Amino acid sequence: MTQSTTVTVHIMDKEYCIACPAEERSNLENAARYLDGRMREIRSGGKVIGSDRIAVMAALNITHELLERQQHLRTEASSSRDQVRRLLDRVDGALANNPKSIGD
Repeated sequence: MTQSTTVTVHIMDKEYCIACPAEERSNLENAARYLDGRMREIRSGGKVIGSDRIAVMAALNITHELLERQQHLRTEASSSRDQVRRLLDRVDGALANNPKSIGD
């Protein structure tokens, strides 16, 4: 069974105590640092006022980045599948033209 631990993180000068599995502690701390950095960037831009609005803008920006990366990975995977299919077609074609070369 996974043991939970309480992790204290600081985001925009506020302290949050969050329960998480012990093995996820490092990931949670990294996520909190990343979020803190993004929120501070938005705040320093001066166009968004209020912690709630800054948090929502940071969440939207991070979500947008995630969705773009997922789309990029899907595109790369599709391209890789197409390349493998083309290579397999070439191998099949070569084998069809020279069937005696295998196992002789």
